Amino acid sequence: MEQNQIQRNMWNGAAKAGLALGIVSSAYLFISQFMGVAKMPVFLNMLLGMVIWAAKFGGCIWLMTFFMKKFASENREADNAMTFRFGMITAFLSALVYAAVSFANVAFISADMFTEQMNTVMQQMAPMMDSNTMAEMDKTMENLPQITFFSNLIYCFIFGTVLSAILSRNIPSRDPFADYKPEEQ
Repeated sequence: MEQNQIQRNMWNGAAKAGLALGIVSSAYLFISQFMGVAKMPVFLNMLLGMVIWAAKFGGCIWLMTFFMKKFASENREADNAMTFRFGMITAFLSALVYAAVSFANVAFISADMFTEQMNTVMQQMAPMMDSNTMAEMDKTMENLPQITFFSNLIYCFIFGTVLSAILSRNIPSRDPFADYKPEEQ
């Protein structure tokens, strides 16, 4: 019964953490996309882009650490392996949220922008491509939403899993003297 409660707490906490991480990453997606079409000087755009990326990167690491520590403190019997599992579930769920948002962005929200950009690239590259390459590029464009979904899902899951493996080594913190027994006198 106790194990079922821990599993339920793990999935509930991971769902909340995954949603928070997915929202942060999705917000970055739309902010960076807006900055790409905004009429700002190039230097300012690059500088602001780097600052926002660093904030997202650091914020995601901080959020993952926060949620993993919260899980470990709420479940006293949780060890490093359980914390890693929690982080891995969080990574999967946040990757799923972000991949779904990026799919919706490419397929529906900003589909015309992606089509326009691809047409511009195709026009510039047309003299260097043969008809087979042009046909394959068209097929790729048709499958771009699916490619975006699965590539983001895989990348974000791997990144989150590696991050949770690194963080879970010290969450919960280990007592180096736990096995020490003083000599009885």
